[in-house]
Amino acid sequence: MTRQKYGWREGNRTELLVDGEHYFPIMLTALERAQHSALLAFYLVASGRITSRFIRAMKAAARRGVMVKLLIDGFGGLKLSRPDRQQLQKAGVELQVYNPLNLAKLTHNFARDHRKLMVIDQQIAFIGGTGLSDHYWLSEYPGCPWHDLMVQVEGPAVQDLLSLYNAIWQRCTGRALPPTAPVAVMGSSVMGNSRARVAACYGMYQQEINTSVLQRVNQAQHQVWLMTAYFLPSFSLRVALRRAARRGVDVRLIIAGPYTDQPWVFHAARRYYRRLLKAGVHIYEYQPRFLHAKIAVIDDWVTLGSCNLDHWNLRWNLEANIEIQEPDFLADACFQLQKDMQQCHEVTAIEWARRPWHRKVREFIWAWVSQLLLKIR
Repeated sequence: MTRQKYGWREGNRTELLVDGEHYFPIMLTALERAQHSALLAFYLVASGRITSRFIRAMKAAARRGVMVKLLIDGFGGLKLSRPDRQQLQKAGVELQVYNPLNLAKLTHNFARDHRKLMVIDQQIAFIGGTGLSDHYWLSEYPGCPWHDLMVQVEGPAVQDLLSLYNAIWQRCTGRALPPTAPVAVMGSSVMGNSRARVAACYGMYQQEINTSVLQRVNQAQHQVWLMTAYFLPSFSLRVALRRAARRGVDVRLIIAGPYTDQPWVFHAARRYYRRLLKAGVHIYEYQPRFLHAKIAVIDDWVTLGSCNLDHWNLRWNLEANIEIQEPDFLADACFQLQKDMQQCHEVTAIEWARRPWHRKVREFIWAWVSQLLLKIR
């Protein structure tokens, strides 16, 4: 697969979309209005109410002549039922599975497509952290619905997201996407004020998102606000965060709290708290439900997408983020993060030093396990 690096694109229109009750209706409306092509790629896809709505919209689009393609991950898509797959294919939707599980592949089974992307008519795209699952939509379970973020993108950057989709589609099928009806040349007129760049990770072979965040943290002058579901960052990023705090930068980490689908990661992440707190980093644990969003605001720069910046993501996964520089989008992102901090428990250095011994043991064990996982090849 071609590992292309994308440059900055001017003249985009970008909008921050918060939580499934907001972004799912907007995404469904775009899908229902598709005229030529609808390209979807999601890691977590599970049969249920919200997925059924997307299935109906995809089937209707295919029947009116739209080219509809759905790419799911071989592990993340395990809960998409056979009847749901069959009705999509019967309606003319081309369904492909990235890296289906197979015992003979051994550790290659760990390589996953973790991206979340939808491109409609080569003109509008959605990128972020969501999946197609009722976890993002319903509140029937403790810690649900999951708190997540998406970005709606219009403008020249959509062509790079289309290129990114085409690359993984070719990898799965051996075929490039067929051309669709001509669309207006993107960028021929300024649509908005957002400067945007697509950033991608290809597992251990290319960690562009991590590198980009690390460079920005090292250069930060005012603020580094980072929100992530799984906080297992690289040693270099932990050092950069501590150094930034020591030179007076406002460094804040918003991390999943008691509600999480990976409790061991929650405990392993706490192993890093002491040195970060000592350096002046503020740590917030999100309380009301599972925090699944992945976003960083560093001075005037925002990155948002599928990458958690944890060991596992960076070693094995295909990831995609959108980087944005635009005052209004920056203001929206900061407002949302401030709002989320109000629903967090801030961990203090004094509180952390007084935690009981059994919590320290649990943190040590899971941190040790996380280091062992890094040795898997």
